[in-house]
Amino acid sequence: MKVNLMHGAGGEVMGELLQIITNLKHTNAGGIGLESLDDGAVIPMCGQNVVFTTDSHVVSPIFFPGGDIGRIAVCGTVNDLAMMGGRPIALSCGMVIPEGFEVADLERIVASMDIALGECGANLVTGDTKVLERGALDALIINTAGIGVADRVVRDNGLLPGDAIVVSGTIGDHGIAIMAHREGFDFGGQIRSDVAPLWMLVERALAAGDIHAMKDPTRGGFANAINEMAKKSGVGVVIEEEALPFKKNVKSAAGMLGIDPLEVANEGKVVMGVAPGDAEAVLAALRSHPYGRDAAIVGKVVEGSHVVMRTAIGGERFIEPPIGDPVPRVC
Repeated sequence: MKVNLMHGAGGEVMGELLQIITNLKHTNAGGIGLESLDDGAVIPMCGQNVVFTTDSHVVSPIFFPGGDIGRIAVCGTVNDLAMMGGRPIALSCGMVIPEGFEVADLERIVASMDIALGECGANLVTGDTKVLERGALDALIINTAGIGVADRVVRDNGLLPGDAIVVSGTIGDHGIAIMAHREGFDFGGQIRSDVAPLWMLVERALAAGDIHAMKDPTRGGFANAINEMAKKSGVGVVIEEEALPFKKNVKSAAGMLGIDPLEVANEGKVVMGVAPGDAEAVLAALRSHPYGRDAAIVGKVVEGSHVVMRTAIGGERFIEPPIGDPVPRVC
């Protein structure tokens, strides 16, 4: 077997590759780390839960409507920390730069990273730079790692029957923005990536109620995220199609491109499983933040083992995890 693009797409095929990569003897035996495939690892240290994560970014193109590779590099790592309840503290940055890269573009990317860091109160504290000879690399690559501190660790496998499924906003924005930009479709600048650092949003939600599980719907989109949460938790989920929030232009563009928006990445949204008695309070907390104004309760957790969507016409269909990502190199 040879590695192909599907192995990096975030769906079921990627899971096969991860089984090989994570086949290590020296993993974190505490159950929150590499072997559990969480968004990060939790390292008990000095009486605190230190959350640690790393992420590599190969988005193409590096500048896109609503963001760039610098913003997504910071936000991707900050959001992985936030999904585990971690307040981001410090990030590292490693850049692999192709020979001939425009210094002005690099300055623009660094400025974008600085803005994203300022939004979440984190700092870039260390880094590394490599330059490869012309032709060895098609674009800039950025790796960011981050540490944070969690008062209470949240995982993606904590869904309980009765929990409300809450999404913090509209679905599929980032992937559709990337795809439309690549294909040269002009939507008058109306379709933009949602890339954003989510810690301040998540912090409000955590203070408002009991959140049992969180995951950001990046590669593979909402469909992959909710299936992974349900499978790890050993439960079923029922989603109400009419409750799912979409921007009309994103849904129209997805139809034009022949893509299911449920399978398309977001980079500024979170999917939560919330205790039923706290769902409205958490929803209100999310909506009180600019990044959560379109938040919605979209379903509930049930006994079972499948993710089912009740359609607008009264039928039901399974929401399956995607085999791969219909929009490669989105992050």
